[in-house]
Amino acid sequence: MIVVTGAAGFIASNLVKKLNSEGYKDIILVDDFSNLEKENNHNTVTYTKKVDRDIFIEWINSNYEHIQFIFHLGARTDTTEFDYAIFEKLNVNYSKDIWNKCCEFAIPLVYASSAATYGDGSLGYDDNHEIIDRLQPLNPYGESKNEFDKWALKQDKKPFFWAGLKFFNVYGPGESHKKRMASVVLHAHKQIKQNGIVKLFRSHNEKYNDGEQLRDFIYVKDIADVCVFLLENRKHSGIYNLGTGKAQTFKNLAEATFRALNKPVNIEYVDIPKDIRDKYQYFTEANMNKLRSIGYHKSFNNLEQGVSDYVTNYLESEL
Repeated sequence: MIVVTGAAGFIASNLVKKLNSEGYKDIILVDDFSNLEKENNHNTVTYTKKVDRDIFIEWINSNYEHIQFIFHLGARTDTTEFDYAIFEKLNVNYSKDIWNKCCEFAIPLVYASSAATYGDGSLGYDDNHEIIDRLQPLNPYGESKNEFDKWALKQDKKPFFWAGLKFFNVYGPGESHKKRMASVVLHAHKQIKQNGIVKLFRSHNEKYNDGEQLRDFIYVKDIADVCVFLLENRKHSGIYNLGTGKAQTFKNLAEATFRALNKPVNIEYVDIPKDIRDKYQYFTEANMNKLRSIGYHKSFNNLEQGVSDYVTNYLESEL
């Protein structure tokens, strides 16, 4: 059986759906399932059992012989939360417990890291193990993800196959429960439907015009495809970037959303909230050569394709 942590959440629930479509049905869903806003993410998938995240580590001890693979995608992902103790508990220590169990019972592991580990990008966006110790994330969330990456690389005992995936800016179905932290596509769709205007952050960096801040936006279905590839190709352990490799502006993203709705472009710029202004990334772009080098050759959805599918087949159908 395959274990997916964070299974009620955004990325993990899309992975479970992808696994189902590929014929994988014996799946263990791990999460805190008390949030009813996430219920739609897991009430239509095929699975064997739900396990509460608080008892999962102990559950492994009794069920390890049946576990084929663990996708550890559960995490606290709120970049506006500044209490590091929360991240240390859920993103660092919990991940260490899962890693150690995978070592003990010879279970392959894929876990979620983040592009937030790159901080302001001054060291670039190469998934080179040698720079990970020198990265300086801009917020406690990114710090927690980088701390685990550093810890994993220093371990003498490692799962026989493992991969850490640095997710860049992910968007797609199943993210509505994330509220403020949901993608700009979701917020843009709501704003266009309500008043025909999309509000984007004004630039507070003289190098970038308003709306010209650049991010590597990746559709969640592409994330799921890569995860299945690693499940079926367990040869090259390490930490990998997972973006499209092509940065796009927030203005590009908003325009794609307007086009998906056949509405005229109407963008208004507002100040970045002060609580995140000095922690804001103005540019991210994944170097994808490493993942390509191990045999992943499928093309990624470009912004137009991903936004069109998300808006047309999911956001509009939910209304």
